[in-house]
Amino acid sequence: MLEAVNVSFGELNLATLAPMLIAITGALAILVVDLAKSGLHKSFYVMVSLLFLLLDFGSLVDFAGIFTENGTMLGFFNVMLMDGISILSQLIIVGASMLFIPLALTSKRFHEYNYPEYFSLFLFMIAGFQFMVATDNLILVFVGLETASLALYTLIALHNRSKSFEAAVKYFTMGALAAGFYAFGAMIFYAISGSVEIHTIAEVMAADGFSNIGYASIGSVFMLAALGFKVSLVPFHTWTPDVYEGSSAALAGYMSIVPKIAGFVVVMRLFEFMVHSEVVWLQVILYGGVVVTMTAANIWALVQTDVKRMLAYSSISHAGFVLAAILIGTTQANTALFLYWVLFSFTNLGAFTMLWVNRQKHLLPGQSSDHPYEKFAGMVKIMPFAAVLMGLFMLSLAGIPPFGLFWGKLYMISSAVTGGYTVLALIMALNSAIAGYYYLKLIIFMFMKEPVIHGVHEYYMMNASLSLKTIIGIAAFATIFAVITVNPLIEFIATLVYNSGY
Repeated sequence: MLEAVNVSFGELNLATLAPMLIAITGALAILVVDLAKSGLHKSFYVMVSLLFLLLDFGSLVDFAGIFTENGTMLGFFNVMLMDGISILSQLIIVGASMLFIPLALTSKRFHEYNYPEYFSLFLFMIAGFQFMVATDNLILVFVGLETASLALYTLIALHNRSKSFEAAVKYFTMGALAAGFYAFGAMIFYAISGSVEIHTIAEVMAADGFSNIGYASIGSVFMLAALGFKVSLVPFHTWTPDVYEGSSAALAGYMSIVPKIAGFVVVMRLFEFMVHSEVVWLQVILYGGVVVTMTAANIWALVQTDVKRMLAYSSISHAGFVLAAILIGTTQANTALFLYWVLFSFTNLGAFTMLWVNRQKHLLPGQSSDHPYEKFAGMVKIMPFAAVLMGLFMLSLAGIPPFGLFWGKLYMISSAVTGGYTVLALIMALNSAIAGYYYLKLIIFMFMKEPVIHGVHEYYMMNASLSLKTIIGIAAFATIFAVITVNPLIEFIATLVYNSGY
C-alpha cells in the first residue's frame, strides 16, 4: 500500500515561488480592477504592471543576496530551483519587461493598449518565462513554456491588422509543432532515466556510461528542434521575420530578447552536461547550428528592404552567436552569454523603440511596408538627433567600439579562443564584419541620401511620447556607457554562474 507523505509547510520552501506569484497576482489584480471599474486609462494599467514587476525584481535581488551565502535553493517538492542561472535570467526577463511595458504609452492610439487584458496577459507571460528558467523539471519547463507562448500568441493578434492575425496563426501553428517535439523528447529522456529532472537524467546517464546514447540522441534531436524554434535557430527560424513584421515594433523587440533568454537557459541546463561528457555528435550539431544560424541569417538580412525584417534576421544571427557559449561550455562562455544578452537587450530595446516612435497607422504613398529603408532616407536633415540615436544603436549592434554590444562580442569571442575553438572565433568575427554591412546600410540612408517618400517627414517621431523618449534615453545611456559597467557586470555574472556549477 502507498504510505502517506508527511511534508511540513517549512520544507516546501514556498519562498521560491514568490517572484512568479507576484507577477500572477498582478495579472489577476488587473482583471479584478477591470471588473470593478472598467474604462480606466491605459496609464493606470501600465503603472500597476510596473509596480508588480518592481516587487518581482526586488524579490529576485533578495534571492541573489541569499544565493551568494547559502547556495542553490530547492522548493515546492524540489520542483523549483533557484540558483544563479535562474536568478540571472529572471533579472533579465523582469528588467527587460519593465522597460518594454511603458512603450504602451504612445501618443497615437493603438487599440490593444485599451484592453486591461493586454497587461494581464503580459504579466502571465512573464510568470511563464520565470517558471521556465527557475526549474530543471521538464514538466514544469513545458508548463511555463506553454503559458508564456499562449499569452504571446494572443498579444500578437491583439494588434488587429491582417498581418498580425497571420503572424499569430503562424506562430501558434509552429509553436504547436514545437510543443509536440518537446513532449516526445521529454518522454524519451524519462524512459531512459526514470526521471523528468535534468540533474537526475544527467546522473543516470553518466552512471550507465552513456549506454543509452542512441535513445538520448533521438530525444536530444526532438528537444533541439523544440527549443531551436523558441530561440530562432536555423532551420527553425522561418516564423521569425513574418511574426516580427506582423507584430507591433514594441512587441517584436520584446520577442527578440525575453523568450530567447528563457530558451537559452533551458538549452544550457539540458545539453551542457552532454557537451562536457564529450558526446561528439551533439558537439557537431551545435557547432553546425552556430555557424549556419549566424551565417545564413546575416546573408538573409543583407537583402531585406524593410528595417524591421532586417532586425528580425539580425536577432536570429545574434541567437546563433550566443549559442556558441553552450557549445564551448566553460564558465567564461556562460558568463559571456549573460553579459552579451544584457548588452543586447538595451541596444535592441533602443532600436525597436526607434521604429515604434516612427510608426504611422497608415502607409504613405510609395511605402510597401511599415519601415522600408527609404522611410529613413535623409532623416538627419529633418530629425538629426533621432538619426544620431538610431545610428548609435546600429553601430552597437554591429559591434563597433566603444558601444555596448562590442564588449559582449569581444568577451564571447575571447571565451571561444580560451576554450580551444579558434576557428569558431574566426567565423564569429567574420560574421560580425558581414553584419556591419546591413547595419551601416541604414546609417547611409539616414545620413547620405535624400528623402524619397513624399511627406515622410511629417511622420518622424509622431508616435513619440515622454515615456517612449525616456526609454530611448535609458537605452542610449546604457549603450554609450556600457564600458563603465562591463567589469562589475562580468564579476557579478561570473560569481552566480560559477556558484551554480556552470
